[in-house]
Amino acid sequence: MTLSKLFHPLVWIILGGTIFTRIASFMAMPFLAIYLHNEIQASPLQIGLTIGIAPLISTVGGFFGGYLTDRFGRKSVILLTIIVWSLVFFGFATVHVVWLFILFNALNGLCRSFFEPSTQALMIDFTPADKRKRLFSLRYTAINIAAVIGPIIGVYISQLSSPSIPFMLTGLMYIIYAVFLFFVLNRYQMQQPKAVTQTKILSTFTILLTNRVLLSFILGAILINIGYSQFDSTLPQIIELKIDEGAKLYSLLISLNAAVVLLLQLPISIISERFSSTATLVVGVLFFAIGLFMFGFSTNYTLYIIGMIIFTIGEIFAFPTMNVMIDEIAPDTQKATYLGAAQFKNLGGFIGPIIGGWLLTHYMNAMFPVIAVLVLCSCIFYRTKTAAH
Repeated sequence: MTLSKLFHPLVWIILGGTIFTRIASFMAMPFLAIYLHNEIQASPLQIGLTIGIAPLISTVGGFFGGYLTDRFGRKSVILLTIIVWSLVFFGFATVHVVWLFILFNALNGLCRSFFEPSTQALMIDFTPADKRKRLFSLRYTAINIAAVIGPIIGVYISQLSSPSIPFMLTGLMYIIYAVFLFFVLNRYQMQQPKAVTQTKILSTFTILLTNRVLLSFILGAILINIGYSQFDSTLPQIIELKIDEGAKLYSLLISLNAAVVLLLQLPISIISERFSSTATLVVGVLFFAIGLFMFGFSTNYTLYIIGMIIFTIGEIFAFPTMNVMIDEIAPDTQKATYLGAAQFKNLGGFIGPIIGGWLLTHYMNAMFPVIAVLVLCSCIFYRTKTAAH
């Protein structure tokens, strides 16, 4: 079977759109903190609040976005969200008051939490169950391709012109994608919302809270995300403390992370298809923990590079598998609702930097081993899932 026949044409369109929109986003968002500091003269506290509001809002918003997607259909939520999202980026480019940046980044997090479950649910609708693990691996590869390309373009554009131009260009690209999707989604017959999903959101929330398997998944995923969040928060700080010209090493590790994902994503995906989702995720957790332990004991370039390769292999095993597991847990009529509820795992990305920062301040040498143990504890919750099935 050729690659083009592996998935429905609409799935390939959404995967291509994932690269397009993520490149647009990566052109601007990684530089939001620098933009706030240089152009708005925001304080570190204001910058922290602005950056932190997006994952916090998306944690809760994902549930509502998933519910609305199942309730009103994929197409409506996708198109409305991406139009609002484009306005958010135009807002970033034009406002000059900190509280408006906080508002716009809250909307940015909300839009992402609506868009992600709806596009993932749409791809699931058009993909047979036995191909979904490969689908989520390809989607993860698409995101990492964008993560390599987007920041390079963003830096180049901002150097040639105003620092606000990448935000403006991102908004324009989102509008182009919205118009394109309007015609594409009207061409294909969408899955209609099922009668069983026509329920009050409070009732749905109660159902999700009483689903032991889903709760186990979310609690385990929170612990994994606590570990992964150290990549952006405490790792650069501890490298700066331990290594001369630490910023140079950290930038190298960021590039290495993306390169390893692109190089190993497909072969690891093919290998993992032979095993259950639970087994695949546990393997990812073990690699994560070993990588974190290595970060704690590394004192030179070589050890950090080895640690990052191991850490990234854990990422490749774990993150696409999380989406597959949600697909396995969710009833056919509530795919987007469950994908949205799974966004509560992002609490780990909010809590992790706080825990890591406190450990870094008071117990620097023990920080990464403690975080690694927390990540390993997630395996307890995935044993629960195995038992439930």
